[in-house]
Amino acid sequence: MKNMGKKVWIVNQYAIPPEQAGGTRHFSLAKKLNERGHEVTIIASSFDHVTRRETRLKKGELYRAETIDGVRFLWIRTPPYRGNSWARVWNMNVFAYRVWRIPNTLLQKPDVVVGSSPHLWAALAAERLATRFGVPFVFEVRDLWPQTLIDLGAFSARHPFVLLLEKMEWYLYQRASRIVTLLPKASEHICAKGGDPNRITWISNGVDLEMVPPPTPPQPKGVCTVMYAGTHGFANGLHILLEAISYLEQEGWGDKIHFRFVGDGPEKARLKEKSKQLGLRSISFEDPVPKNRVYTLLSEADVLAMVFLKSPLYRWGISPNKIFDYLAVARPVVLAVDAPLNPVEESGAGLVVSPDPVAIAKAIRQMALMSPEERWAIGLKGRRYVEVHYSWSCLAEKYEALIGEVLGGE
Repeated sequence: MKNMGKKVWIVNQYAIPPEQAGGTRHFSLAKKLNERGHEVTIIASSFDHVTRRETRLKKGELYRAETIDGVRFLWIRTPPYRGNSWARVWNMNVFAYRVWRIPNTLLQKPDVVVGSSPHLWAALAAERLATRFGVPFVFEVRDLWPQTLIDLGAFSARHPFVLLLEKMEWYLYQRASRIVTLLPKASEHICAKGGDPNRITWISNGVDLEMVPPPTPPQPKGVCTVMYAGTHGFANGLHILLEAISYLEQEGWGDKIHFRFVGDGPEKARLKEKSKQLGLRSISFEDPVPKNRVYTLLSEADVLAMVFLKSPLYRWGISPNKIFDYLAVARPVVLAVDAPLNPVEESGAGLVVSPDPVAIAKAIRQMALMSPEERWAIGLKGRRYVEVHYSWSCLAEKYEALIGEVLGGE
C-alpha cells in the first residue's frame, strides 16, 4: 500500500468515537490509516451498546454519514434492547441486514472490507458487502464465537444456536482473504475450525497514546485508591472483586483502601445489591465516562484492577482495550486471570493472580503496602511497554501491511 491510498470499510456494530464510553479500536485504527493517506469508513450502529440509547439518528432516519475528528462513520439504526436477551439477538440481525442493504449512494466502492466480530452476523454482513462489490474480505476475530458461549457456560456444545454459529464461523474462515485475531494464541482454535494458518495474523488491541496525557505520579491521599473502569458484565468478574473487598474489610483494611467501580453494564444493579448484602463500606459505584476523559480518570487511581472469570476461554490469551489503557497511564495493575502471554506479566507492570477472591485481596493489600514511589516505578514499566508494543501507531502499520498483502502489494 505504498502507492495510492485505499478505501477501507470497517464493519463493527459497536464501534464508537472517543466522545462515547467504550472501546475505540477502530476509531484509532481509522485515524492512523487516514494519516497514511487512506480513506476509512466505519460502519456501526447508532444505538449505544453501553448506555442502551439511540445516540446519532433522528426519528425516521435509517442511515447517516458523519465525520468525527477526521474519521468517517456510517451510522445504522437498530432496535433497542436491554441486557443479554433475544431482543439483543434481533438487534444484531437487524444491523446485519441493514449493512447488507446499504444504498450504493451512501458510499463509494471500497478496495477492501473488514468485518469485525463482536458477533458473527456483522462479520457475515461485511463478507456479503465485499462479495457485492467484488473486493477482498478481511475477517477480524475479536471473540471466538460460539466457543465463548460454551466456555462461559451459556450454552451446550450441541445447542442448535451454537451449531448455527459454528456453520457461520466455518463459512467466514473459508471466505476471508485474511483473518485477523486479537488473541495471541487464537490461531490454534481458528485452524481447528477450518481456518488457513497461512492467512492468520495477530494484531492486538492497543492504545492511541496521542489521547493519553503525559503520565504523572499519583497525588498523595489518605487512602490507597483501587479502580476498575469498564463494562459491568458477568464476564468481567466484578462479583469476585466484591468478595475480595469483603475479605479486606474483614481483615481491617476498610479504612485504608477505597474502591471505585466506574462504568455501566447489565450486572451493575446486581453488583450494587451484592455490595449492600456484603455490607461493604469502602466502595463507590460511578457512571461511565467518555473515552476522551477516561485517562484523566484512571490517573486518579493508585492501583487499577481487572478480573476475568476462571474459564478455559482464556487459554488463547487476552486483549481487552482497558488493559492497555491501564498500562498507558503508568499505574500498577492487579490482574486476576489464568491466561498465557498477558501484557501485565510480560511488562512487569503489576501482579497477576488467579481469579480467586483471597488471592486478589492479598495482591491488592501488597500493592497498598508499597510506597507511592514503588507503585510509580511499576506503573512506568507498563507505560514503556505499550509505547513499544501496543501503540496504535505501530499496530496500524501492521494493519496497513496486511491490507497491502490482501490487495497484492498495490
